Amino acid sequence: MAVAGEAEEILKILERDARLGAREIATMVGSTEAKVRKHMKDFERKGVIRRYKTVINWEKAGQEPVYAMIDVKVTPERGRGYDAVAERIMRFPEVQTLYLISGAYDFSVLVKGKTMKEVATFVAEKLAPLERVQSTSTHFLLKKYKEDGDIFFDKEERRRLAVTP
Repeated sequence: MAVAGEAEEILKILERDARLGAREIATMVGSTEAKVRKHMKDFERKGVIRRYKTVINWEKAGQEPVYAMIDVKVTPERGRGYDAVAERIMRFPEVQTLYLISGAYDFSVLVKGKTMKEVATFVAEKLAPLERVQSTSTHFLLKKYKEDGDIFFDKEERRRLAVTP
């Protein structure tokens, strides 16, 4: 299902700000509220809109979960390729995101935990021992600068140094 025109504009607006209502979106795209609601219901029913999401800066909320990007090399399953291994990996609640990638590794996995030890234990006891997993390479996220298009740090005011003759 390819979307274009008004429908595509509605999706782009919702992707930027899911809090906007049909009335506001209708004004933005030059349509009626009823048409926008219909598009949104169709998108939800067809799985185009998976869910409405809020991006949270947990550090500012006083919580600092630990995130790690884990590169995983696997042996694909005959007849099912990478999908069978992906289905096993994505079932773990620690797994936030799972991508099939090109390059030296096959998967990139974003994992969330409460501590570095919790994430390390997940890798050592759950992920690495999976059948068909050949190797893993774990990269702990040290600082989040941008997520889903949102910048996560306050820009410091740039101050020019006084120039003296």
